Amino acid sequence: MSDDYETALVRITGRVQGVSFRVWTRNEALRLGLAGWVRNESDGSVAALIAGPDAAISTMMEHFWHGPPGASVSSVEKQPTTLAEMPTGFRITG
Repeated sequence: MSDDYETALVRITGRVQGVSFRVWTRNEALRLGLAGWVRNESDGSVAALIAGPDAAISTMMEHFWHGPPGASVSSVEKQPTTLAEMPTGFRITG
């Protein structure tokens, strides 16, 4: 892995379920060249694992604050994480 590569686990809260947040996240991530997954959590939040170049991660973090139409984001929390290997593609897991 190069120095400009990052992985992060992100938790987004607010009105983020029932507004196509997962589909929007997958589309944005693919457009930015990121890999990983996104899923709804039982507490009403959305969790995402994003992996890719630092610049793309930074852009995605900014985009999370806006989300798709109908979303109202109240917080975006990022935790750096380490993966044994890079995920391929970007999928909705739950």
